[in-house]
Amino acid sequence: MSQNLTLESALQTIVATQSDRSPAGLAGLIAALRPHDATQINLATNSLRSLAWLLDQNANYRNGLRHYLTKLVGSRRQLHLYTDAGILSNESVWSAFRRRLGEKMLPSEYRDDYLRDVFGRVFNRKDDYEWVSAVPDSVWLEVWQALNFTEGDHAQDERNTQLELVEAAQVLSYRISAIGLEPELVRNHPAIEKFESPFLTQNVALRDYLESYKAQLIEPSKPREDDKAVCVLLDQCDEIVTRVRKIAAKEGVSVSLTYLMVRLSQHLERLRLVLDLLEQEQTRQTPERAVRFFKQLVEADNRKTSLRDLFTTNTDLLALQITEHAGRTGEHYIASNRREWLGMAKSAMGAGFIVGFMAMIKILTAKLKLAPLIEAFAFSMNYSLGFMLIHMLHFTIATKQPAMTAAKIAASIERQKGKTGDEQDSLVDLIEAVARTQFIAIMGNVLIAIPTALLIALSLKYGLDSEPVSADKAYSLLHDLDPLHSLAIPHAAIAGCCLFLAGLISGYYDNKAVYNRIPARLMQLQLPRRLFGEARWQRTCTYIENNLGALAGNFFFGIMLGSMGTLGFLLGLPLDIRHITFSSANLAYAAVALNFDLPWQIWLTASIGVLLIGLTNLAVSFGLALSVALRSRRIRFVDKRSLLRKLFQRLIRSPQRFFIAPKEVVIASQGKSE
Repeated sequence: MSQNLTLESALQTIVATQSDRSPAGLAGLIAALRPHDATQINLATNSLRSLAWLLDQNANYRNGLRHYLTKLVGSRRQLHLYTDAGILSNESVWSAFRRRLGEKMLPSEYRDDYLRDVFGRVFNRKDDYEWVSAVPDSVWLEVWQALNFTEGDHAQDERNTQLELVEAAQVLSYRISAIGLEPELVRNHPAIEKFESPFLTQNVALRDYLESYKAQLIEPSKPREDDKAVCVLLDQCDEIVTRVRKIAAKEGVSVSLTYLMVRLSQHLERLRLVLDLLEQEQTRQTPERAVRFFKQLVEADNRKTSLRDLFTTNTDLLALQITEHAGRTGEHYIASNRREWLGMAKSAMGAGFIVGFMAMIKILTAKLKLAPLIEAFAFSMNYSLGFMLIHMLHFTIATKQPAMTAAKIAASIERQKGKTGDEQDSLVDLIEAVARTQFIAIMGNVLIAIPTALLIALSLKYGLDSEPVSADKAYSLLHDLDPLHSLAIPHAAIAGCCLFLAGLISGYYDNKAVYNRIPARLMQLQLPRRLFGEARWQRTCTYIENNLGALAGNFFFGIMLGSMGTLGFLLGLPLDIRHITFSSANLAYAAVALNFDLPWQIWLTASIGVLLIGLTNLAVSFGLALSVALRSRRIRFVDKRSLLRKLFQRLIRSPQRFFIAPKEVVIASQGKSE
């Protein structure tokens, strides 16, 4: 009853001031309909039904609100609401980011003569779109029907709205033509230049349609064309957008290309909607189109300064490409049989051997007491060049695997989505293979890094009579491994984040190499072709094409690891990294420096610390990578219980398969064929 009284009060205000074209009356009515919490959909639905009932029962309310709405809309410029609301502007994604950020801090000017600004003044809460969209279309239609626009004379206001829609259709059509001629779009679909472009011909067909439409507005007895020819051409435009997306899935993509395709799709969808509204007969038969348009406009206005929406919309295809490239790289980190498993062990051992030297170089560099930024550069180059060398020698760092294999698992989850029973076995096989490959890689890294470090330390101590690690430094290294009395675990989580970012960087540069045709462009350079010879330079370009992402990922990963401690020092924050392979080498160096004279409690604490550091490295990097991979594919794996049950059953039945690969192949059609 109180809700009805509030609605009646708002309606009475509108009736009393129906000649007033201020949006205040409508804002008051929406405030009466708006639930206290945007999630209270039932409350909003009941309020709208109450409004429909009041309008149906009271002709005074009905006529007053109808007159008020027609004057409110008809007296304002509607074009920008139809052509701009919810549509990306003609600017780069970075310019759009700066503009939205600026509007968050300093809102744009309010123009009362623009219907778009009035729309924002009425639906002024940022979560209004949630309840507006959630209320069923049928309920909004009840309100529309209760207003009964067939009553009264609104011909002039209706004609003004139709002319605004005609102008909006023209503006949208011209923009579609301009976007369709963008060089980046043409580059990815050269057929646009060879054949008559539907992006241009749709504008010609639309002009003919609109001319006949305006002629009929002036003289109703004149016949007019329908919009079927325009709709056919718009369908052809959609087909080209779909083709470009498929090409981008194979040949790479950029943020700017994604931005163009999103803008183009938005304009095509909006033009179709405007054409539907222009066709009065269709609109009266299917008024739900107007309701759908209304909901889109509310959401567009509420989210017009959202930075998250901007990046989510314009980086989805790029994110998918990055994770896809990482997934293809991840195939090399999955051992499906005993031969590949042993190969991974050898590869990991090679990396462990090099890390033993890298750990000593870092210790010696730290003894130089360089200036903070110089020290960060030296640490970074040690890590970066070492990781790049490991890659070039085809060795494997165990902690790099999760960021790569997560995308592979996400692809398998997408294929298995909605499947149950035996059809999930291939996913279980894949996870099992990833687990044992990860296990042998860690064992290979650690079991070789420790003896390598011991050999280096003993050689320096007894061969060259040198003490690279002092007793104080040794105790400091042991303290850094203590999971209870140091920040070893948080620092290991930071390293996990760096591993995840390195995987994204790797995928980004792989995509960049393909999309920007970097190898083909390198082949155009005359100087290296003369210096190295045509054949040798061709092999170099091919190597860059296949390894640019991995080299870039390793380089930036080294930068992150080497500069994290210095960054923490400059910011006054306890930032640093802990990596399992380097931690195991540091344990060996500390043991030699203290002549292995350590209580068993310290040995146990340090060993547990190394283990926990490794688990944290893997868990954080894998969790973040899997989350991004799933989100980029817009999937959510909901059948977790079934998967966990199958994994547990497999672990109980054959626990050795999670650590040692069988001789036969166990992953069917999941490996190198994709």
